Amino acid sequence: MTVQKGAEPLRIAMWSGPRNISTAMMRAWENRPDTAVIDEPFYAHYLHATGLDHPGREEVIAAYPTDWRAVAEQLAGPVPGGRPVFYQKHMTHHMLPGMDEDWLDQVVNIFLIRDPRAVIASYVRKRQAITLEDTGLPRQWTLFETVRRRTGGAPLVIDAADVLADPAGVLERLCTRLEIAFDPRMLSWPAGPRPTDGVWAKYWYHAVERSTEFHRPDSDEPALPKHLQSLAADCDDYYRRLRNFCTLR
Repeated sequence: MTVQKGAEPLRIAMWSGPRNISTAMMRAWENRPDTAVIDEPFYAHYLHATGLDHPGREEVIAAYPTDWRAVAEQLAGPVPGGRPVFYQKHMTHHMLPGMDEDWLDQVVNIFLIRDPRAVIASYVRKRQAITLEDTGLPRQWTLFETVRRRTGGAPLVIDAADVLADPAGVLERLCTRLEIAFDPRMLSWPAGPRPTDGVWAKYWYHAVERSTEFHRPDSDEPALPKHLQSLAADCDDYYRRLRNFCTLR
């Protein structure tokens, strides 16, 4: 079915860690004329609250709300442009302890995962230091469990590898589960930046700005230096737990 005019908007919260085709997925959804998107809306709050030194930290804090309450209200409020679908790209680790989770009941929560070896290999090209928490996987699992408890059922989980292997198939099955029409325009998009990209795009989005579609990586098993192999092993348990719930491949 299609989203009916005048009906309650479909709000999609896509939860992932960094370096996880999350921006490419946002491009795919933004290419639908019925969809508005928002890019990591809790990032400024996360940086302000943790004091972490990320690229463009002060610029991010200056440009976006640092009060998570205002952000949550925005996510559950009117959709930009009055569109019937509101796609929200989220980083799981931006949901810090103490943040109210009631607003999760007003969105469809979906979890996007990726092999942690690929995540780590991509992350350290942009920022050398990386911790288990930086991957977002521990928080992704606790959020998954929170949503499962609140809804009484397991939320959708999508593996980036499955999307890259069969973009049309996975996205069509996802749209079917969401009860909206699949739009083939989700499979390609114009190269370049978007006004909806966060101000951090100049530090992180170089590859996606060159992209026009989903591309399968050259190697599914990137080699990691020895000092990162134990981190990958720590991540692997969370990744495998979540992958057990993948139903769209």
